[in-house]
Order: sequence, then C-alpha cells, then structure tokens
Amino acid sequence: MFGTGLLKGLGITLKHFTDTFTDDRQKVPSRYQDSIQLDKNRRIIEQPITQEGLLTIQYPEERRLLPERFRYIPMLIWDTEANEDRCTACGICAKVCPPQCIWIVRDKDENGKPVTRPAEFYIDVAVCMSCSFCTEFCPFDAIKMNHDYELAVYDRYPQLVYSKEELTVPLEYYAALWPTQFAAEQQKRKEEAEAERIRNEEKKRAAEEKARAKAAGEAAPAAAEGGAKPKRSAEELAAMKAAAAAKAAARKSGEEGGESAAVAEAAAEAMAAPAVSEADAKKARLEEMKRQAAEKAKARKESGA
Repeated sequence: MFGTGLLKGLGITLKHFTDTFTDDRQKVPSRYQDSIQLDKNRRIIEQPITQEGLLTIQYPEERRLLPERFRYIPMLIWDTEANEDRCTACGICAKVCPPQCIWIVRDKDENGKPVTRPAEFYIDVAVCMSCSFCTEFCPFDAIKMNHDYELAVYDRYPQLVYSKEELTVPLEYYAALWPTQFAAEQQKRKEEAEAERIRNEEKKRAAEEKARAKAAGEAAPAAAEGGAKPKRSAEELAAMKAAAAAKAAARKSGEEGGESAAVAEAAAEAMAAPAVSEADAKKARLEEMKRQAAEKAKARKESGA
C-alpha cells in the first residue's frame, strides 16, 4: 500500500543480480560445475539444482545439457538388433496428430500386396506442435521425440518437410537421449517375451497331453476287445437254443420213463452234435416235436384199448 511490495520485489531482483556476479567469480562451486568440455571454446553446461542466481549461457559456444524428457520433433527408430524399421505403417500416429502434420505411405511387395513397413514417411516440422501424442499412441515404440532443436532454415518448403530418411535414427541414438525410458522399455519387452514363451510352452504341453489322452482312449476299447470272451458262432447259438427248447418241452410234458429219456437223449445229442445252421436246427426241432406228438398219441390209444 505504501510501496513496500515494490521495494521488496526490487530487493529480490538486486539479490539475483549480485548472486550472478558472485557465481561468475567463484571457482567452486561455479556455473561450470559438472559441465562437459568439448574443445577449447565449446562446452555443455549442466546447471546444478542448488545453484543460485541467473545463469547466462554464451550460446552457441556454450550450450545447456538438456533434460531427458525434453522433446522437440519426432524421430523414427531403426531397430539395429532386428535390422529393420520398428514402424509398421499402421497410421495411428497420423490419426492422433492434432495438427495433422504426418503423412504415411505403406510399402508393397513385388506382387503389389501391402507389407508392414513404410515406403514414405513425412512430417511437416513447421506445423508440428511437439505434443508427443504420436509417441504415446504408437504400439511398437517406433516413433520418439528428438532433442534436436536447431532447425532454423531460410525456406520453409521443402526444407522443413522431413522425409523418412531424415527422421530415421538408430536405436543407440535413442538410448543415449532417453536412457531411463529406454531401460524401462527394454525390461518391459523382456517380460513380454518371457510371458509369450511361457504361453507357448503351456499350449504345447496341453496339445501333447490331449494327444496322449486321445491315444489312450483309442487303445482302451482295443484292450477291452482283446480281453473279452470270444463270441459264439450262429451255429453254436442255434444248437444251444434247440437243446433249451427240448428241455422246456420235457419239463412241460411231465412224463417219465422212455419219453424223458428220449428227450434227455435228444438234448444230449443236440449238445454233442456238430454245429449246424439255424435252418437245420429249426427243422430238427420240428421233427422232434412231431415224433413226441406221435408217441403221445400212440400211448393214449394203447391206454384206451
């Protein structure tokens, strides 16, 4: 209200002013603490967090060491381990790009069939807003943000329209710019590869167990057939039926003596006789029944006389 706030702000400015000159004059710690000397006149400066005062860098001889998460324009990753582009030309980065500054043309094989690699990849750097949406949505870690910010040119077109060859960098370059993020991605890739290996082994094991169970199921009926009692032939069954019919007729008649003996003898003969066909067995049974009926009629006639 009485100008105390203004005086306080001026005092803070004066303190920063004096701290700057103090830092320039002292050797340890100094503004060049932990800096990288490139040659006699060039160095890269890393400003300590505890440093006070204003830090003036004599650009371009002195340049500040950029933090890892600094981003400027995208770059395409060439996977040196697999010796191929990580980009599959899926087009997700072009779809999510807010200013629509990415153009992709998918490559084709000799038969004209599309393949999963880009034939052309363009980014209009003059339009790019460095939002890094393309890197966040890329499912293959094929596009990352570069640290190169010295892109000044005299002609916007075509010098600020970067092609696939200008955007592509090796995997080692990305690992040097983003060491922490690169290590995390590599660990994630190893875990996914291990999980995929375990899934494949489980599928293989399940298929082998299924095949063994199927083989055991097919072998069980065969073993059961081999251990079962041999089936009787049709002739043997016919003979057994004839003997059973003769026994039933003998029990029904209730007669004793020669008739029962004849029935028993006929049954024994039927059992001991060689196997005959079903038609012969039926014919023999009818004849035996006629013979028994004739004997019964003869016996009744004699008893009546």
